[in-house]
Formats: sequence, C-alpha cells, structure tokens
Amino acid sequence: MTRRIRKAVFPVAGLGTRFLPATKANPKEMLPVVDKPLIQYAAEEAVRAGIDTLVFVTGRNKRSIPDHFDKAYELETELLEADKLERLETVREIIPPEVACIYIRQPEARGLGHAVLCAEPVVGNEPFAIILADDLIDDGDHGGCISQMVEQFDRHHASIVGVQRIPAEHSDRYGVVDVEPVDSRVNQVKGIIEKPSSQQAPSDLGVVGRYILSGRIFEKLRETQPGAGGEVQLTDAIAALLADEPVLAYEFAGTRYDCGDKLGYLQATVEYGLQHPELGPAFRRYLEQRG
Repeated sequence: MTRRIRKAVFPVAGLGTRFLPATKANPKEMLPVVDKPLIQYAAEEAVRAGIDTLVFVTGRNKRSIPDHFDKAYELETELLEADKLERLETVREIIPPEVACIYIRQPEARGLGHAVLCAEPVVGNEPFAIILADDLIDDGDHGGCISQMVEQFDRHHASIVGVQRIPAEHSDRYGVVDVEPVDSRVNQVKGIIEKPSSQQAPSDLGVVGRYILSGRIFEKLRETQPGAGGEVQLTDAIAALLADEPVLAYEFAGTRYDCGDKLGYLQATVEYGLQHPELGPAFRRYLEQRG
C-alpha cells in the first residue's frame, strides 16, 4: 500500500443535537471558531497534507457547507466594488482552485461507518484520509495532524488511526486500542474496543477523528453489523481489518479540542482567539482585566 493520499472524506451528516438550538437550521460543522467554521479548519488541514480531493458526506440541512466552499459571485462583486480587497481575498482563498470538492448524500443516519461507506464510489480502492471536523487539532508548527499521519503512512505503508492519551474515566467516550510499540509515537494495533469501561480499556490511547485507511475498509464496512447505538461503527470495521493487514496507532503532536462538546468548543474559541494575529493581543488584555 504505497499510493499517495489524494482524497479525504469528511463525514458531516450528523445532526449536532448537543448544540441545539444553534444547530436546528445550521450544521454543527459551520459553527465558527473565531472567524472560520470548523469545516474550513478541517479542509485546510487536508490541503496542507497535499490532498486534492475533498469528499463531503452530507445529510439534510447541510446546504450551507457546499455553499461555503462554492464561489460567491454576488459577495465577491460587492467586496470588489467597495474596495474591500483584503476581505475579498479571504473569501476567494478558502480552498485553492486546484482542489476538488465532491458531495455525497448519506440517505439515513446509520453511524460513522455507514457515512464512510457512502464515499466508496469516489474513493475506490485507494488509501484515503478521514477527518472529523468536530475534532479541531492545533499542532503549532507541525503542518497539521493529517500531514503528520501522511508522513507516517509514507514511512510504514500501513493504515493509521490517530490517537491521544486519555484519562481512564473517559475511556467510554472513545475507541481504545490495544497496542505494541513500533517506533516513537507509533504502535501496532492488536485490538480495538469501542467505548469500553475503564476496567475493560486495554490502554490509555483513545482514537480521535483522524484516520488513513486502505480501500479494503469498505469491504469490512459492508460486512459490519450495527453495534453501539444501533449504528455501523467504523471502529468495528477497523477491528476486522486487523485480520488482513497491519494497522498503526499514531500519537500525533498537538492539542485536540473536542468541538462536538460545548466546553471543548469554548476552549477552542478562547485558545484560537488568543492566537489570532489581529484580535489576539486585545483579547488577551480583556481576559487579563477580568482576572
């Protein structure tokens, strides 16, 4: 498995019920962190990794996602006529023109695994990335979490799941891997359990929303029966994939913010606000004045 990673799948069909009523008519992936929606951060991460095809698996009430990545003729004309050229460039440079966006509809909510399976007609048998926009990862100067994982893929030629160290009491929120060491930050996955109790968890490494998987995962997804929550779990398909090929767990460099959770979303907003080149200094002074 040595082909270049060209495609990334973004499962964005979820309802975002934890953020109601904000997500009643607006997709959770379009919630802004400072001045960019979550889905744009995810798309930019893919582009920085050299990915040139973005595959969005959408559902009802997600029209604003393709609108966001589409050309906005009226808006661009108004900005040009108002001589707001800096803002015009911001709108035009959301993604590079050579990057293709493809949209696939998930007809019913049957879980993350089913959403990924919906992308098979576009992905085919290529290795590909999966990025969950809920997981916003700030890795400083490392080029992006997926860039790190592509580098590991090029080195080891194997499927990879992104993992981080988690508190034992949070193991029931993650897929948790059983591993043996391979390299610095790299482990071979021997098993994976979806949302185990702290007593059942085989390690303190929880899977987060970053994956690079071989095209064989689609075969496993078709064979996977509904699991936790009555949904087709990607974790279960990855567990089945272990019988056919090695899967690695990569402990990425960076800080993850769970923006599917209100507290995580607020934390990300504060941290990205402090880093913002225009707003950061004034925002920091404001927070310091509040004590």
